[in-house]
Amino acid sequence: MKEIQVIAFDADDTLWSNEPFFQETEKKFCDMLEDYLPHHTISRELLEIEIQNLALYGYGIKSMILSMIETAIRISDKTIGVDAIEKIINIGKEMLDKPIELLEGVEDVLKALHGKYRLVMATKGDLLDQEKKLVKSGLAKYFHHTEIVSEKKEAEYTKLIKHLDIPAHQFLMIGNSLKSDILPVLNVGGHAFHVPFHTTWAYEKIEHTIEHPHFRQLTHIKEALQYLLP
Repeated sequence: MKEIQVIAFDADDTLWSNEPFFQETEKKFCDMLEDYLPHHTISRELLEIEIQNLALYGYGIKSMILSMIETAIRISDKTIGVDAIEKIINIGKEMLDKPIELLEGVEDVLKALHGKYRLVMATKGDLLDQEKKLVKSGLAKYFHHTEIVSEKKEAEYTKLIKHLDIPAHQFLMIGNSLKSDILPVLNVGGHAFHVPFHTTWAYEKIEHTIEHPHFRQLTHIKEALQYLLP
């Protein structure tokens, strides 16, 4: 791994917990509408609408709030009341105010790597929300650069690597999503470490395994130090 110069970290569910809050909110939403449909059917409808809305709203809590409102209108055949819509908005605001829960070992890894590599936070989602979470996390001091994008595909990584003024083989991405953090980076010539999180949004899941000379499967983020600090 001697060629690595820049290490990028995903944020949500890599640096701090995120998906459990979304699942908690989804359960509250399904509980609200259980007089209309079973929970699993409501979840399926919500996921379908969220995916349809990605091109319009992007990722994040605000996108989920709008998708929940749209789902409630559809499921209720436009009979949902104003009080229910207000409740959906309020549970979304509760998510925006959640405290940051750093994942175990994250700050130890950042401290160990800081000053030895250029560290970058590279995440997708709502700009304001992600900036607030970074500030609340206390981790901003470790990062040379922060990149918050609406999508994480090959084009975005190519642009980031060009901005960092390095060849792709000197770039390493560490994240929990095979779809967003790993495959696009490998496809543009970079390195990638996958650190799984115990729960993953259905849209981010892939079915096949990855075999690539630039890929490492970790069980915990601290394992990255074995490769990066020999």
